[in-house]
Amino acid sequence: MKYLQIMAFLALCVFALLTACSCLYMRAAPADRDSVRLYVLASEEYAGGRFSSAAEILNGANKFPPALMLRAKAEYFSGDIEKAEITCRKILKIRKSSREAKLYLARCLREKGDISGAVKEAEALLADDPYDMRALRFMAEISCDEGRNDEAAAYLDKAAELSAECALVLLDRARMRWTAGKSRDALEDLARAKAMLPWDTPLLRSITNLENLIKEIM
Repeated sequence: MKYLQIMAFLALCVFALLTACSCLYMRAAPADRDSVRLYVLASEEYAGGRFSSAAEILNGANKFPPALMLRAKAEYFSGDIEKAEITCRKILKIRKSSREAKLYLARCLREKGDISGAVKEAEALLADDPYDMRALRFMAEISCDEGRNDEAAAYLDKAAELSAECALVLLDRARMRWTAGKSRDALEDLARAKAMLPWDTPLLRSITNLENLIKEIM
């Protein structure tokens, strides 16, 4: 049953991605539609873990930001760090506010051994959003690698605070869904909330109590 649920979730994700791509295609100017078409093809390759193939499909994408970002990620995960860095910098020339491009640029710099450059990019992300989960984890990894365990713990403490906030949001939504008669949706929210809190806390106990109550009534 769990396997079927996972496959159903993945199918839903792929459907959502393809639907979004279709909308992009319809809204794009005729000159951009070829880039959107390539983006759709590359998205399927990327979702299947065929990163080199996805990067190759998008090799000619130079102006459509979503395609460029997917290309950068595909290049990064296929191990072509130099190309991924170049693509990230190209994205940032087009869209300076791209947080994902900044994060992957930081990851590229770290892979190349440019730790100071990687830290600079990650710190810029945290300056804009001190609770950027991925940037916090990235900084924690660098701090840990360099033996600064107290600093790494501080970054992870912030990330844990964010996890608790997200769990609270899911708990609130689960209560709302349960009240509306959507018990199964409520249980899904509670399961996700529990996964964010692997330690014993009053919040985790509240989540578990509500989960047990819903299951008893069902």
